[in-house]
Amino acid sequence: MKEMAESMELGVSQQRGATGSRPRAWLQNECVRVGLAETLCTYIMMAFGLGSVAQVVTGQGAYGQYVSINLGFGLGVAMGIHVGGKVSGAHMNAAVTLTMCAFGRLAWKMLPLYVFAQFLGSFLAAGTIYAVYYEAIYDYCGGNMTVTGVKATAGIFATYPAPYLSLLGGFIDQVFGTAMLLLCIMALSDQKNKPAPAGSEPVAVGLLVLLIGISLGSNSGYAINPTRDIAPRIFTAIAGWGVEVFRSGNGWWWVPITAPFVGGLLGAGLYKIMVELHHPGTSTRREGPVEEESAPLGNQENTSNNVCV
Repeated sequence: MKEMAESMELGVSQQRGATGSRPRAWLQNECVRVGLAETLCTYIMMAFGLGSVAQVVTGQGAYGQYVSINLGFGLGVAMGIHVGGKVSGAHMNAAVTLTMCAFGRLAWKMLPLYVFAQFLGSFLAAGTIYAVYYEAIYDYCGGNMTVTGVKATAGIFATYPAPYLSLLGGFIDQVFGTAMLLLCIMALSDQKNKPAPAGSEPVAVGLLVLLIGISLGSNSGYAINPTRDIAPRIFTAIAGWGVEVFRSGNGWWWVPITAPFVGGLLGAGLYKIMVELHHPGTSTRREGPVEEESAPLGNQENTSNNVCV
């Protein structure tokens, strides 16, 4: 009886603990939590995005067209924000992360962690899509892994310029596309303007990426994201396409790495100068945190901006 009573008391205390106290998180280290979330959400975005390209290319038009790729990346971005938005902010883009750091919305010390997580997520997604579509790719190109030509398949994973596009033209293309991305993200998160309604942020950003794809994608595939492009490019170099992935397009590979950083800072700065600084009641001296007026989309509750223990 004594043992039964003790067992009943233990059960009651466990029930009280389950309802009266919140269980501790498995991972207390904020850097680890943020890194894992950013890796996973980037993986989700890239898996859906690259998968849509693979389906269109290997299906030769039977399973989708160019707009299918735009939808794949747009919806992939939305799902990625749902996966990691409340933990890491779901940047999924090194240009976004750099811009957030430059505008004081993310601590600079977090930049390497975000970039590494985004690179890892993109690389793993490229490997996954390669494995899933390996037989389809092999059947499509006959086992001849080429970067250019009628049966080229390297473009499934990384971006390449159209034959008419110069490096300067491509650089401008990527600067402008990324500038539009960050300018609109700043607007969507500006609490003194017309921000995306609470809970609709993933759809809003996904539609933004879709819009960029259907309006600015034909020149070079609208990478607008350094980690999205370089990680799969390195994977293809290892997986059988070779160093030609870096030589093609007159050495195109560096453009989608550098231009988005310039574009992101330009677009966000333009919005701040032309809109955000001129809200009624806005002054150069802020008494509250930046997030009260304009916070990174999907990152309002992220506590990792300045703490990493």
